[in-house]
Amino acid sequence: MQDDLSADEANAYGAGTPDDEWLAQLEEISDERGYFEPLGVEHSAILTDEGRTLLVTFETVRSVRDTSPLQEPLGWTLVRQNGWSNLCVLAHSDSWFRDRAVYGYFDRLIEDGFFEEFEKVIFFGAGMCGYAAAAFSIVAPEVTVIAVQPQATLDPNRTEFDRRFPKARRRNFTDRYHYAPEMVEMAQDVFLFFDPAITEDTVHAAMFAGTHIHHIHCRHFGGDLPQALFDMGVTHDLIDQAGQNRLTPQSCYRALRVRRRYRPYLRRLLASAEARRKPLLVKWLATSVTTHQHAPRFQQALKRAEQALAERS
Repeated sequence: MQDDLSADEANAYGAGTPDDEWLAQLEEISDERGYFEPLGVEHSAILTDEGRTLLVTFETVRSVRDTSPLQEPLGWTLVRQNGWSNLCVLAHSDSWFRDRAVYGYFDRLIEDGFFEEFEKVIFFGAGMCGYAAAAFSIVAPEVTVIAVQPQATLDPNRTEFDRRFPKARRRNFTDRYHYAPEMVEMAQDVFLFFDPAITEDTVHAAMFAGTHIHHIHCRHFGGDLPQALFDMGVTHDLIDQAGQNRLTPQSCYRALRVRRRYRPYLRRLLASAEARRKPLLVKWLATSVTTHQHAPRFQQALKRAEQALAERS
């Protein structure tokens, strides 16, 4: 993660301002990088045109403003060191990008041969943005899609099992760029990251099928998976490897090994082991953590586990 900003630096990017004012400031900054184009009233497109590799990110105003210290799109952060191009499609609300203005924008890019100008194209998003990354990836040839906890669709006729997004289910998921598993059929590779303990996410992921579909299980992360991947540096790693055509299921799991040092993940493991009353597992985990880190919570858990094991014996 980037270092925290001073109040003056943060305010320069619109921290603490209403969304409309922040968008106006973002438009001014974006025009210096490439262009900022409103797409109807619910979306915007921001292009940073630099390198021959293009990262297309789907983001929301809320996610940018709540998680970025710089109050800037994640795509800017992900391409900054690589000198790549970035197309950020920004949703101003929980729209699931179901908007004719967005469809029309991608239609124009196809007509202009925009995606053919790049040697490599990657689509990335999480949650509803993961759905969009998959659904709109059909516009680019040989694209790599990285989607974290994506929905396949929210069409009520297909997703009776998922009641988490009642307002979104009223949107039209049957017109264009609609059913994500069909939209990725021509992609080079599709990597779906999800925690199999979340039933809805698992069922959505299962709706994607094919030899180019890679289901990456991220156990014990829960709903915090997108932020965890970014905080651990895994998101950057995945994007870098995809840009070099080196991303594979094996390299995904290698990148996830950093979770062994990621305290929120370790705390989840500890809570799960204690809830299941597995003192031997708690002892193994707590010993591993306290050997390499100062972790009072794990030291206390180790004492409890050793006491429980002694009482059993």
